[in-house]
Amino acid sequence: MIQLSSAGKRFGHKLLFDGVDWMITPRDRIGLVGANGTGKSTLMKVLAGLETLDYGSISSAKGISAGYLPQDGLSLSGRTVFEEGLSVFEDLRVLEQEMEQLTRRMSEVDSSSAEYTQIADRYHRIEHEFLTRDGYAIEAQVGAVLAGLGFLKDDWHRPIEEFSGGWQMRLALAKLLLQQPNLLLLDEPTNHLDLEARNWLEEYLTHYPNAFVLISHDRYFLDVTVNKIVEIWNKKIHFYSGNYDKYLAQKTERREQIEAAYRNQHERIEQLEAFISRFRYQATKAKQVQSRIKELERMERIELPEEEKTIHFSFPQPKPSGRNVVEFSGVAKSYGVKEVFRDVSFTITRGDRIALVGVNGAGKSTLIKLLAGKEPLSSGQFHLGHNVQADYFAQDQYKELDVDARVLDDLGELSPRSTQTELRSLLGCFLFSADDVFKRIGVLSGGERNRYALLRMLLHPANFLLLDEPTNHLDLRAKDVLLKALSDYNGTVVFVSHDRYFIDKLATRVFEVGNGRVEIYPGNYEDYLWRKQGGSAQLEQSLQSTAHQRNASVPAAPSASNGKEKRLNPLKRKKLEERVKQIETEIAQLETAIAACEDSLQTFTSAEQTEDLTRKLQQHRLELKGRLAEWEQLGETLQTQPS
Repeated sequence: MIQLSSAGKRFGHKLLFDGVDWMITPRDRIGLVGANGTGKSTLMKVLAGLETLDYGSISSAKGISAGYLPQDGLSLSGRTVFEEGLSVFEDLRVLEQEMEQLTRRMSEVDSSSAEYTQIADRYHRIEHEFLTRDGYAIEAQVGAVLAGLGFLKDDWHRPIEEFSGGWQMRLALAKLLLQQPNLLLLDEPTNHLDLEARNWLEEYLTHYPNAFVLISHDRYFLDVTVNKIVEIWNKKIHFYSGNYDKYLAQKTERREQIEAAYRNQHERIEQLEAFISRFRYQATKAKQVQSRIKELERMERIELPEEEKTIHFSFPQPKPSGRNVVEFSGVAKSYGVKEVFRDVSFTITRGDRIALVGVNGAGKSTLIKLLAGKEPLSSGQFHLGHNVQADYFAQDQYKELDVDARVLDDLGELSPRSTQTELRSLLGCFLFSADDVFKRIGVLSGGERNRYALLRMLLHPANFLLLDEPTNHLDLRAKDVLLKALSDYNGTVVFVSHDRYFIDKLATRVFEVGNGRVEIYPGNYEDYLWRKQGGSAQLEQSLQSTAHQRNASVPAAPSASNGKEKRLNPLKRKKLEERVKQIETEIAQLETAIAACEDSLQTFTSAEQTEDLTRKLQQHRLELKGRLAEWEQLGETLQTQPS
């Protein structure tokens, strides 16, 4: 469909990539990855026809259309949201208008005339094209895509100018999806999407009829959408089959193969050179010496790729807080007549890692501001626990920084015990490299300053972190460092993130914010979705259907009849309490086993071992879900049934 041959591109004096041979076929689903600055976005622009190559060529089949979505910078105006979506089908709307005109003309002329026949022929031709292209469904298509990307029906008829840049980028994405080009080119399409819109886009791309290439720093999004990874590394591109997880395993295996081949070749070179040195001046060995010299000259030397630097940095741990970190009781929050929360009650305990989820505008940022004391309550009570020190990271945290300070100097003052090498390594991980570390904070972009503000917070964390979109503006490598820092952190975290992988790895509870309420779910985002989709109810039914096979070790929960609660037999209560303690021990063991499996999967040994570990991990997770559901059911019985 599109083919690059010996392609190369420079950015000023810097060579981005060279010698690229790449063919994109009609059903490819490709994730384009590589470190920042390697040329991913530039290569996308080349495929879109917006940039030219410095070397080589690009060719495409006749009639191929490519649709490109940049990271940001698009601005739309002059129409309502729905009209802008419909503009994609302008040619179909022209056909529809012509059909209406032809219908009127046919009603005005004599049906036996030649003119009528000519008009009717034209009408049937364009009607066939209109029906073939599903012209009567275009409004439904526009509505479905707009709704999927988070536009409320009330917003469809608002002027585009009233929307922020992020929402305008959503609309630009909607138009591309409606156009369905032969090749869809998406550069960070999830940057401006909440989790619900990301989930919808994942499903949409799964059924997309044509090829697409996307750049994303969302590991989960790559895992569920692509079947091939193309990596720009060391000024070349490398191909891997499968999703992002498989790419990581294959890359490790490929490096091991290269290292083995390098060692073998190095040994052979040493043998040849030793033979040549020993017998160079013996006439009887001249023929063998010349043969080995030629072998050395013909040998294509294997180059060992440079090790990609891995950041190892221990962030300091804060002083512990009391067991209860925050208590909300009957909290309400309103802005004028707009009610954000009503009668919200919950407790956050030490060590919790709570993900706030919900659609944009549901109140996630407001809840974090309430927890941080940045916004007053409208009513209710908010109590901060003993020795709790809260630190708040806002989406515009960069406004708090000293704009005159240099990045490296400012970080050095904050962490005087760290060496320059440690600080520069850490800054490099957060995408500050080379001379960037000597820039003044005031000349950094908003995204760069936010990244730096997050790094400053991690160097001296409080024991209660409130993070609003900490993963914004971070690449995969920086997210991994942040994830490890927060996983090792012994304090309490409440965070908002639209990165599914980040939430799944970090969260121990999920707070769903919406419709003025806060619903609480145990586990990570995967567990939250499982419960939302009815998994908990199905599991409860399964537990009830098999309860009689448990030797009566778990007495069935008493049922209420005629609205009256039955008293719980003291013997049964004791058995229930013993079972609860047993389940809590089993849950801890399963969580340890899950963590061990996840750690083992980080190191690739063989495909068979990876498959076995993955199977064990899935089994442990299923067992954990069962134990958690049983634990909740028994706990509710003990609380609601009097003794």
